[in-house]
This record gives sequence, structure tokens and C-alpha cells, in this order.
Amino acid sequence: QVHLVESGGGLVQAGDSLRLSCAASGGTMSNNTMGWFRQAPGKEREFVSTISWNGVYRLYADSVKGRFTIGRDNSQNTLYLRMNSLEPDDTAVYYCAMRRSRGDGISSKSSEYVYWGQGTQVTVSS
Repeated sequence: QVHLVESGGGLVQAGDSLRLSCAASGGTMSNNTMGWFRQAPGKEREFVSTISWNGVYRLYADSVKGRFTIGRDNSQNTLYLRMNSLEPDDTAVYYCAMRRSRGDGISSKSSEYVYWGQGTQVTVSS
């Protein structure tokens, strides 16, 4: 059973940057597509970004394209999300997630991810 733990969230001002990390334990993430999702108060969970097992394929939500960068270090079993030019609308709990099998490609659908972290809060003040 893979266990995912996010870290790096916090309270920042608009225009600031943050880097989120997601550490996997109890198993390897090196063979699996990983993703970041977020959920703002009163809203449904939404897709942020996804990356293939080897880092070759990446996909971003339109709302974060050009500002966020997803990355991974398989040797460290860690997923990252670099967030620049943060905006108040980026305020949410951010979750990392993992697809089940190596053959599972990148996806923006939360239903296709089987392992989830507990989330880390990101708050952006104006």
C-alpha cells in the first residue's frame, strides 16, 4: 500500500512562489503516472497537473499553465509542484495522487487515480 504525504504549503502573498512536495512510502512511484489536484472551499476537486512515470509527458490545467511546473525525482520517490506568480484563486488544499499501473498514462481525471495524499493547504492573500 503506497502512502503519499504532501508538504510545502503555506500562506503567501499574491505574486509569491511555493514548491510543493509529495513523498511516497510503502512502495515506489517511479513506474507510475502522478498528478496534482486541488480543492477550494465549496468547490469540487479539480485537476492541476500530471506527469508520466519518466517525466516525458506533462499536462497542465489552463488556469496554471505557464505558472506551475510539475516535476519528479524517482530516485527520491518524490513528486514536486513549483508554483510561481500565485494568485488568490490558487487558494486550495493541494493533493498528490498516483495511478495504479505503469501502463496508465497521464490523465486529468481524478477518478483514474487510486492513491491519494492527505493534502497541504495553500493560501494566497491579495
